[in-house]
Amino acid sequence: MSGNDRIAKNTIFLYFRMLCTIVVSLYTSRIILQTLGVNDYGIYQTVGGVAGLLSYIINGSLASGSSRFITFEMGRRDKGKLSDTFSSLLTVHLLFGVVVALLAETIGLWFLYNKLVIPPERFSAAVFTYHLSILMSIVGITQVPYTAVIIGHEKMNIYAYTSIIEAILKLLLVYILMVSDWDKLMLYASLLFVVQCGITFFYRYYCIRHYEESHYHFSFDKSIIKKVLGFSSWNLVENTSISLNAQGTTILLNMFFNPGIVTGRSVANIVSMTANSFVNNFRTAANPQIVKRFSANDFDGSKHLLLISTKYSYFLMLILAFPVFLVAKQLLYLWLGQIPDYSVVFLQFAIVTTLFGVFDQSFYSAFTAKGQIKETTICSICVGYLSFPVIYVLFKLGYSPVSLSWVMLFSSLILAIFIKPFLLVKIMGYTWTDIFVLFKSCIIVTVVSVPIPLLLYIFRNTLFHTPYLDFFILSISGVVCVALAVWFLGLDDDIRKRIQNTIKTKLLKRK
Repeated sequence: MSGNDRIAKNTIFLYFRMLCTIVVSLYTSRIILQTLGVNDYGIYQTVGGVAGLLSYIINGSLASGSSRFITFEMGRRDKGKLSDTFSSLLTVHLLFGVVVALLAETIGLWFLYNKLVIPPERFSAAVFTYHLSILMSIVGITQVPYTAVIIGHEKMNIYAYTSIIEAILKLLLVYILMVSDWDKLMLYASLLFVVQCGITFFYRYYCIRHYEESHYHFSFDKSIIKKVLGFSSWNLVENTSISLNAQGTTILLNMFFNPGIVTGRSVANIVSMTANSFVNNFRTAANPQIVKRFSANDFDGSKHLLLISTKYSYFLMLILAFPVFLVAKQLLYLWLGQIPDYSVVFLQFAIVTTLFGVFDQSFYSAFTAKGQIKETTICSICVGYLSFPVIYVLFKLGYSPVSLSWVMLFSSLILAIFIKPFLLVKIMGYTWTDIFVLFKSCIIVTVVSVPIPLLLYIFRNTLFHTPYLDFFILSISGVVCVALAVWFLGLDDDIRKRIQNTIKTKLLKRK
């Protein structure tokens, strides 16, 4: 199977995985809230969050580095080095697991006993839940190298099937929770722990059985660990700055406006993040090939794959984002039953910003392949932190909450269209012609697909007399116009012919 065919197949697996996960999560979260009750559910989120924060800081920063270096060694086809890399990474994760346990059982436990407000009658259940949350965090941390091996080998079908099994187990968990007479909070924490341990055991069993490099032997290769920690430290800095900036803008909204507007922005962010996660699945499928080709010194192949995957990532986002932009109001009403203040305009701005974010995130993959993310991280941090005082000044001058969205959109545009392409040319050896051809294709598809649905949106009150008809026609028109523009103007001729041949083959088999 060729690299491109594998990417397409893996993307389908990841999309299927995500659809199942989202559907199950939406259902189980509602039932769990009803079964636990508001107080117990809040306690679980609070005490679990204390332990989860520690693992997130370590997990979030190390996961990308682990995946990059394991995939890189796979591309070099050096089995000895690959085995040492895996074992060294697992040793580091085990050590960090011990660090999390020590911090959580000292500082975290002190925080639980002295700072958190928990009803006295539920305190013992909260402590029990907290300890299990720590164990789950440690299990998750030590799982990272095994997940990196599966992604590096591009076995997204295993990744998808396991997630579906996990979703089914969580449905079973909900049923047991509903029919059991035991303490609901303690039972919920215990069942979650059992599910996570079961899934983790399967991943490790699969890796050990199929991949020789995942047979652990004690290794603490300082050269490997130094590279991984150096790479991961920049990830940590960027992730921390993104979190601080997001929290800071929320605080600014709260300082200058009412809480309802904060809710409106939070809701908009949830929808845009969900749309973005669909595109990230495509990036997850493409990234291993980009890194492997780079590590094998196939720099042109790596560059070609990054540019083509960036283009298709943009098309995927456009076909999802444009209909959401058109029906933002109806979508929020169907989901929530009410529309928080400014949530519609916040969502529309967030969707457009996400389109520029596709280029930012995709270009980041090139720097990851080379292992040189210092410059791109510094630029992202500077733009993010500079936007914060600008938002403050605008709010101070009396501008509306929407000015925040304008600043975020402008910041994303600067990173995606100017700064990241400049770094690609300077660091990665790309040409401005490469960048121009990519942007040209995306702009043409966008310009051609937008006018008809946008006119329907502008004159919707005149043309449509029911909200359901409005929702249906705007959604369909958005999807169809983008799909047609992509098919005739966005796809390369060879890709279009391969799709046509695949469809013909499938139809002939049915006959």
